[in-house]
Amino acid sequence: MFRENGLLCSPSSLSLLSEDAYDLSDETKVSWERVAEKCQLPAMAPKSKNLYFITTATTALHGVRAGQICYINEDLYSLRKDPKSDTLPVIVLGSVFDRNLPLEVLEPLTKQEAEYLLALETPKERLEEFIQSKNLKQAEDLLQGCEVRVEQNGEWLKGVVRYIGRLKEPVIDPIAGVYFGVELQGEDTGKGENDGTYQFKTFFTCQKNCGIFAPFNRINPMHTKPSCFCHATLSGLPETPIEKFSVGDRVVYFIGSEHRHGMVVKLDEEKGTVLISTERDENGRDGGETVVSVKYVYKEDDLNKDETERKDTSESPEIAMALGINADISKNSMVEVNLGKGPAYGTVRWIGCLPGKPELMAGLELEEDCGVNDGTFKNHRFFTCPPKRGLFVKLTSCQPDARFLGGHFSHDGVGASAVQDSVPPVGSEDVLKVLTGRMKGIQGHCNSCYMDSALFSLFSCSSVLDSLLFKVTKQNEEPIQKTLRRDIVCPLRSEGFVANRSVMKLRQQLQDRGHSPSYTTDEKDPEEFLTLIMQDILSLEPPLKLQTFGGKVESSYFYQIFVDYNNSLVLPTVQQLLEHSFYNSGLRLAEVPSCLILTMPRSGKKFKMFSKIIPSLELDITALLSNGPQQCVVCGQLAHVECTECFGDPVFSSTGFKLFCDTCSAQVHLHPCRQFHKPTTLGLPEGFLSAHIPREKLELFAVLCIETSHYVSFVKHGPKTADWIFFDSMADRMGDQDGYNVPQVKECPEVVRYLTMPLAELAAQVPREMEGVAKRLFCDGYMYMYRSPNMALYR
Repeated sequence: MFRENGLLCSPSSLSLLSEDAYDLSDETKVSWERVAEKCQLPAMAPKSKNLYFITTATTALHGVRAGQICYINEDLYSLRKDPKSDTLPVIVLGSVFDRNLPLEVLEPLTKQEAEYLLALETPKERLEEFIQSKNLKQAEDLLQGCEVRVEQNGEWLKGVVRYIGRLKEPVIDPIAGVYFGVELQGEDTGKGENDGTYQFKTFFTCQKNCGIFAPFNRINPMHTKPSCFCHATLSGLPETPIEKFSVGDRVVYFIGSEHRHGMVVKLDEEKGTVLISTERDENGRDGGETVVSVKYVYKEDDLNKDETERKDTSESPEIAMALGINADISKNSMVEVNLGKGPAYGTVRWIGCLPGKPELMAGLELEEDCGVNDGTFKNHRFFTCPPKRGLFVKLTSCQPDARFLGGHFSHDGVGASAVQDSVPPVGSEDVLKVLTGRMKGIQGHCNSCYMDSALFSLFSCSSVLDSLLFKVTKQNEEPIQKTLRRDIVCPLRSEGFVANRSVMKLRQQLQDRGHSPSYTTDEKDPEEFLTLIMQDILSLEPPLKLQTFGGKVESSYFYQIFVDYNNSLVLPTVQQLLEHSFYNSGLRLAEVPSCLILTMPRSGKKFKMFSKIIPSLELDITALLSNGPQQCVVCGQLAHVECTECFGDPVFSSTGFKLFCDTCSAQVHLHPCRQFHKPTTLGLPEGFLSAHIPREKLELFAVLCIETSHYVSFVKHGPKTADWIFFDSMADRMGDQDGYNVPQVKECPEVVRYLTMPLAELAAQVPREMEGVAKRLFCDGYMYMYRSPNMALYR
């Protein structure tokens, strides 16, 4: 006997506690656990009627293998004749006889742990999972409605937990194995084994071959941090009035017991509903939209604020100021801290007090590997991030990220900046300062890379299409033009960054205008988007005038290059492809275009006609003009005739149409191979007498590239060969489903080496071995953008 909290207790008296402890206070329960520990009982919930163990070693004498589950009734445990005995009479599951097993081979289990382990097929597997413990702990946190990955035939499939429980009722044992019933989602639909039915009994309902029953060790939560909570757990949080939401807010919303993350794209105050864009829809597909009642929608910032944060900063700005804490900094704020060697940038993932430290601390996930942990402090996890990205600092040491000019930015990169209506393109001398770095460019979200890359290419360093931003347009289209100008182009040029909410606002406006029912969710082609903006909405005059041999002139915004499959080109330049396409199509330019956007020959998004295409930094379009003076390809004098049958003859030159003066034409066509050619007479501008023939050239200013449905872009920002930058709106990602994409703009000097490389050497380059991002430019080029420095002044 011993005294505990003023009571004399014995082992036999503990059974009285076990049946009547349901309504005990927390203090009493803790006291019971201390009593149990002193009586050599496992620390367990006092209402359990059996104590469960797993054997950690094989005892041949007793016929028990390591990893078997066994149990003893609590009353029997308490009434043992010799409590100090080094053996325990337990019953191994599957038998009815007790066996005196040594205590040293028994490890206590909770009833839930025993049920989870019992679902595994072999004792060896059970012991391995018990020792490793990670999967077991993860399983204890899972609830119905949680998104998971389930292993099936060596493949991890996406799904949602629909059932947790037994598949068979026990016969002689007190417990049976507990399994997880998972409904497969998205692209993994149809890869399952059933429809939620096992041995003619239905445990949940789903489509045929979309259900799987699996033990806990074949289940992995899709979210590494605890996120499986239901709407009921938020009962203490007041509903957010619909007027408190804004388009672009990051939110958590609930459908039944499931919660998801998304971005507000539209509010309906009359109906009290919110249209939300998600990274994944309810079927598990990338991208989606759903309409949710406002009472089931919460701002992420409100959910992320713990009690300490709300008390010390958010609810009391005066206290925050007195403590030297910036009241604008909360969970998921983007901040910077000085590490001595310079500023480090990151995102606040946790705020609170650490053991032994009285100050309010912040747990940061840094953008670079300059941290000291992965979100743990003294072996206790406070948040999760990659190794060497975690750092705990005083909250007073954090300042808002200066790269965003002092505005408050949450985790989606949204900030407040002064509204600007006109900002010139970023000059070559300012590109490194304004545009390059992480969180630069246009932030991607939900299949927006086609739009991000197109807008960055056209407007970051070029003004060739700035007339789009200021031209008079229809009144109902003015909001779209204003969003493009004020929310995207101006911030991009002045701050070097556009938050994803601005692009989502444009996408929502395009969708609301009825231009497409899926502009906020689905991936589009860049030319489809640009045609919509330039033609259907802002009615820009097409910059490209094409003339057929019959003299008919047609207008266009782009030119799709078509090349004969039987062509002789191996490593073509854009110049050669354009000339071959014009030759095969019988086309000419009716005038010099201010902007020429070319799309390369492809068959869909995967098949490319050429493994590499050399970007022509200049396009000489002199020979492509229908009514300009031309130069003889032999002597350089004024040309009078053109021979289309000589086009593919490499004797004269590898590029260009074959144009001759009368003298050279006569000599060229004396050759037996050419004597039956029929040159045609060229028309000359009236009164043209000059021997000097001007060359019309266009400058390359951007290239869009595509690989596996992901668009990126290269921008040539200056006259030097090395003046290239590379942009990716989704270069990295911070966090999982409730995280955000990190756009990046960086220099790419490696492309110079390949642009100046001999053709034979360039052709021999293996794409995956090319330096840096050069492979993307030469192998994945999809859309090439050229401008005329002279004509741009008049258009």
